[in-house]
Amino acid sequence: MAYRDLREYLKVLDERGKLHHVKKEVDPEWEVAAVMRRVFQRIPPDQRPAVMFERIKGHGMPLVAGVLGASPEVYALALETTVDQIADKWSRAQTNPIPPVRVKAGPVKDNIVKDDRVDVSQLPLCVWTRGQDPAPYVTGPCVVSRDPETGERNMGTYRLMLKGKRRFGIYFTNTWRHMYVHVMKNEKQGRPTPCAVVLGCDPTVPLTSVARVQGDEYGVAGGLRGIPLEVVKCETSDLEVPAHAEIVIEGVVPCGVREPEGPFGEYTGYMGAAAPSFVIDVTCVTHRSNPVYQAFFSQMPPSESSCIRGTGRDVAFYKHMARDLKLPVRDVHLLEAGGGAAFLAISLRRDHPGLPHRAMWAAWAYEPSLSKFVVVVDEDIDIRDHFQLLWAMSWHVQPDQDIHIYRNTAATALDPSLAQEHDGEFERADILSSKVGIDATRKHKFPARSIPPKEDLDKIDADWNEYGFQSSLTQRSKE
Repeated sequence: MAYRDLREYLKVLDERGKLHHVKKEVDPEWEVAAVMRRVFQRIPPDQRPAVMFERIKGHGMPLVAGVLGASPEVYALALETTVDQIADKWSRAQTNPIPPVRVKAGPVKDNIVKDDRVDVSQLPLCVWTRGQDPAPYVTGPCVVSRDPETGERNMGTYRLMLKGKRRFGIYFTNTWRHMYVHVMKNEKQGRPTPCAVVLGCDPTVPLTSVARVQGDEYGVAGGLRGIPLEVVKCETSDLEVPAHAEIVIEGVVPCGVREPEGPFGEYTGYMGAAAPSFVIDVTCVTHRSNPVYQAFFSQMPPSESSCIRGTGRDVAFYKHMARDLKLPVRDVHLLEAGGGAAFLAISLRRDHPGLPHRAMWAAWAYEPSLSKFVVVVDEDIDIRDHFQLLWAMSWHVQPDQDIHIYRNTAATALDPSLAQEHDGEFERADILSSKVGIDATRKHKFPARSIPPKEDLDKIDADWNEYGFQSSLTQRSKE
């Protein structure tokens, strides 16, 4: 049965031992970010919990982070499935979306605050990179807008910089799609762009907001849920928002207004540059009684955002190559070290010498801005084991024959290796980069591997403690 809201999902996380409660009062100016960094650095993914900070200094509501991307297992739990079934779940949802249904009212309308009473600084917004971020940021918003020409709705996740009681800065990574296009179409007509910022929802909503899906995000969220998402009309526009959201911030992007925004600690592990950007003027806030504030933990990988981004994109790439193009692909993985964006590994059955190249170009054609590096290996290589991946690259590659560089290609968003003078808001659409493809498959018959038989290793694993070793085998390299 689909989660009705964030609260039902948090209850399930708690029951599964995947939600850690911090009862100590924490400072949103530095402490939340520092705690989350240590959680992701020190706890192995299979044991890593989401975190609820119950007492935020200066604020009256709890904050949760990591609830979607503490680990692939948590991501799967958000979709009410298992890790090995994530791809099928997304595939069915995109093939069979379920449109939302409008209802007259919902818990998100329990409290309605308008005009001068609005003060978004009362939310427990955090500074995520102390000493670098110029202000607190909203990191997990689902921002809803509509194309003024086609009427098509879009929902996307963008960083929001707090600028005042009724004002945010908003930053668009892509300047050729989605909400940016909506704003530019409205600006040509001299009109503002209505929008709504949704915070805290049934997990299918933010997961869909982050993913790059075809069609209406609400419909795909309904497909993931198996039942329609209930939505209500906003108070100050015709936009629809999830009826069971914790918080909705309504507003408009004013026409022609640009203000300084950034820098911000990005998923690349570096500070994203500051630049003139758009703003949101807040017109209304609606929220549940005793709301829960949800944030995404981003910055340097490993992080929640890189886990969410990589896991969701792995699924999309796999579906495209294995199911749509019928390539003999075993697995596809955007490495978290690359922020779930820059480094793609593909394992396949090399039935033909040209297949590695075909797989590379299938990935680049599907999403040109991703996968600066693509490494293709044989199907017996576990690409989620970085040691195996590097082993294959070390011994299956002749650099002069198997490394291919393609120039003047689309750039990966926020790539700090690109010259900083190209980071302006209105130049990013024209930035070009390059791609590297590495064919790390075996091109001829290789000698047998020099390792003990699997059954011998399995016996050792089963009796590990008898050898006097108490530490877990979970971190060892898989042979």
